[in-house]
Amino acid sequence: MLSIRLRRVGKRNAPMYRLIVCEKTKDPLGDYLENLGTYNPRANPADIQLKADRIKVWLNKGAQPSETVWNLLVDQRILEGGKRKTIRLSTTRREKLNLKHEEEKKAAEDAKAKEEARMAEERANAQAVAATDASNTPPDTQPEAATLPETALPSAEEKPAE
Repeated sequence: MLSIRLRRVGKRNAPMYRLIVCEKTKDPLGDYLENLGTYNPRANPADIQLKADRIKVWLNKGAQPSETVWNLLVDQRILEGGKRKTIRLSTTRREKLNLKHEEEKKAAEDAKAKEEARMAEERANAQAVAATDASNTPPDTQPEAATLPETALPSAEEKPAE
């Protein structure tokens, strides 16, 4: 199976890449079938020189681009579609991250449950205080609004028209 991937060239701490077509199982530093362009990420903006027609020929022949190459080709509008993730985690690292996320989720749920219990306790205390205050209040000190007359006489202005 053919793959299109990057081959690192350049000096130490000054990377530059060639876009090459080679067998997927071969070392990218070994023999390759064709050089499809160059990529210099250190230039500002990044210097990308690609042979778009040759890339399309190799893609039609079945060559698979790596994730990084795919993203470069999407940026240069040679391919259509969305970008792909380029980072792949090992299974042990992924398990550690999943375990950490589960612990954080459990801690958040515990904190939420404690907060709800505290709020319920505060509500119960407030209701108990209100109930004891209402039962301890003597009838003489209740508000005057409760002893208003039930019917008020209509005033002179409110006489019905005959």
